[in-house]
Amino acid sequence: RAVAMSVSHSSRLNKLVREQYMRLPQDGRVQVTYVWIDGSGEGVRCKSRTLEKEPKSIEDVPEWNFDGSSTAQAEGSNSDMFLVPVCMFRDPFCLDPNKLVLCEVLKYNRKPAETNLRHTCKKVMDLVRDSHPWFGMEQEYTLLGINGHPYGWPDNGFPGPQGPYYCGVGADKVYGRDIVESHYKACLYAGVKICGTNAEVMPSQWEFQVGPCEGIEMGDHLWMARFILHRVCEDFGVVATLDPKPMTGNWNGAGCHTNYSTEEMRREGGLKHIEAAIEKLSKRHDYHICVYDPRGGRDNSRRLTGHHETSNIFEFSAGVANRGASIRIPRQVGQDGYGYFEDRRPAANCDPYAVTEAIMRTTVLNETGVETKDYADH
Repeated sequence: RAVAMSVSHSSRLNKLVREQYMRLPQDGRVQVTYVWIDGSGEGVRCKSRTLEKEPKSIEDVPEWNFDGSSTAQAEGSNSDMFLVPVCMFRDPFCLDPNKLVLCEVLKYNRKPAETNLRHTCKKVMDLVRDSHPWFGMEQEYTLLGINGHPYGWPDNGFPGPQGPYYCGVGADKVYGRDIVESHYKACLYAGVKICGTNAEVMPSQWEFQVGPCEGIEMGDHLWMARFILHRVCEDFGVVATLDPKPMTGNWNGAGCHTNYSTEEMRREGGLKHIEAAIEKLSKRHDYHICVYDPRGGRDNSRRLTGHHETSNIFEFSAGVANRGASIRIPRQVGQDGYGYFEDRRPAANCDPYAVTEAIMRTTVLNETGVETKDYADH
């Protein structure tokens, strides 16, 4: 009864009835679901339309619009916002030939919406194209019942202390694997560059990894993976939260560790380039903390305490194989003398466009201080 009460009413609808309709032919027409980031900078929204034939590239998907006053992105008196398609995926929910399309949001005057951080990220990635930056992001999240309580936790208490849950196996250690495996398969079908998953340290907490992705592709694929996660959870009647510290007390928070390298870091002798990049990051810690969660560091301040495998938010640190540092150099990279490093500071609810853009501004474009340059003027 406790489990049944923690899932949504919609999840209890008869899915076999739905399948009857999903098998109906479409007569060559295609359902395209437009996906965008809303005014919170964290939430995703979607709506669908019919195209008369299957789009073969993103250029075949027309611009659309939506009511920005209902997504905290516009005033009601001037509410139309533009949806500009930027990246297309197969639809794992309605199946081929239907599509999911990630969009940028533009205001009435064709300027980027405040939470459209892709726009400047794309400019920066174009500038640093010759560096061939690769990213891999590790998205941690926590499953909640519809009542806001971690899924599978006792109604009036807590599970046993952390220890047996990380990469765990067994009904007493793992909650919600069906959701995780469904999300993984859905991402593979869609064409998202998901590369792994595992149960995390706190029970009901999981992680999936996306990458390696080059440049702007990192943000595109992580945002679509997040949309698919929320959509899968909807089918199961539970909620995935990206809150960086969903449970106070002696429980791990949730991050979005970001692995990064340039072409010269990946070559023989690349460790010196890795160390040079870390030195640049050390001098710009405050700037990075400010853009590594949607609230200028306030969300991360609940997570980056120096405990539970985190660094202290006020101090920059780096080390080989050190999960309590701001920047971790994997042991294998230290031995090989080339490879990549991991920035462990981004919060689970970070915008991957903001994170990857900031890393490029600091390590390749050599920006310093808390101000950023507007390269559109140069």
